Amino acid sequence: MKTNVAVIFGGRSVEHEISIISAVQAMGNIDREKYNVIPVYMSKQSVFYSGEALADIETFKTGDIEGNAEPVAFVPKAGKVVLQYLNSGLFNKKKPLSVDVAFPIVHGTNCEDGSIQGYLETLGLPYVGCDVMSSALGMDKVLFKNVLLDRGIPTLRCIDFGAREWGLKADEIVKKVTEEIGYPMIVKPANLGSSVGISKVEDEQELRSAVDLACSFADRVLIEHAVTSLREINCSVLGDRNDCKPSALEEPVMHDKILSYDDKYRANASKSGSKGMASLSRKLPADLSAEKTQEIQNIAVETFKAIGASGVVRIDFLMDSADNDKVYVNEINTIPGSLSFYLWEATDLKYPALIDRLISLAFKRQRERENTMFTIDTNILNESSFGAKGSKGKL
Repeated sequence: MKTNVAVIFGGRSVEHEISIISAVQAMGNIDREKYNVIPVYMSKQSVFYSGEALADIETFKTGDIEGNAEPVAFVPKAGKVVLQYLNSGLFNKKKPLSVDVAFPIVHGTNCEDGSIQGYLETLGLPYVGCDVMSSALGMDKVLFKNVLLDRGIPTLRCIDFGAREWGLKADEIVKKVTEEIGYPMIVKPANLGSSVGISKVEDEQELRSAVDLACSFADRVLIEHAVTSLREINCSVLGDRNDCKPSALEEPVMHDKILSYDDKYRANASKSGSKGMASLSRKLPADLSAEKTQEIQNIAVETFKAIGASGVVRIDFLMDSADNDKVYVNEINTIPGSLSFYLWEATDLKYPALIDRLISLAFKRQRERENTMFTIDTNILNESSFGAKGSKGKL
């Protein structure tokens, strides 16, 4: 019997379109002999839709979602979770679809940050990828850095502040970061991916503009020193905290001061089609010594374990060519664009096999959690000391 896989994508995020591309890629590579694929698209208004046409990128190019799909909802039913058609009525009795496992392929705030994962946890539905805690840690760049620093994993120190604080104390913040960080600086929203809202600044005027930009995408901003003789290196990790391994390394090709959104998703779009991160210009494998490759792979695995990650992630590194190729962890993508399948193909793991492994990991985690006690039997509601106004007894 085939496993029913609900592939969830889209969402209320600035990376909405990238999620669509990543999901369509995955649905096109999943082994249909083993899995029934149920596309579940989440609109920017947080409405779930399902329909076979949602596995085709052309559906999204036309923009006719409601003409090709129907609104649905996940519903717990008789110990399972089903996908219920909301428009099903007397003359349109579509049967609910049983879901065995969810496969979130979402990027960015309100999606990749633990939001979807928490929803699936509440349903009791097995799902692919990082859990709530590791997803939240991975998305929050400041907390992520704090975890790494606590573990002794190399990362650049940063200063962070809120958008409201910036509005009230901009001059003080400018003085502080100028003295403690120094130009050039990188300014980032604290909880976005895909290089959205990120700027490299060389002076105070650029700094103020960059912070204003970052504040338009997030309510918290971080600033760190910019590595000037920079090489960016990426490594994926696959598995869980007990058993994980690193991929081959890549070096993305930058066309600007930093690896931008356009570098990642638009640079080769005209000649490669909608291929997401797979279309990025890159050196794969990266031109590094065997010793440096091993060092970065080891740090990638340490980072994966530090936040308790699961599934497939991509960890982005900064390498300072002017400082003996010193390596810093930049950030982690807990649901990477294109699921980093190209890094695994370069490690002799084909995309269908990668998807198969990810689904197996989801079921493994669910089995482990079923052995964990989440409730205890009590008779507290029948105790006479409790009533509608709370306890009247003594502590």
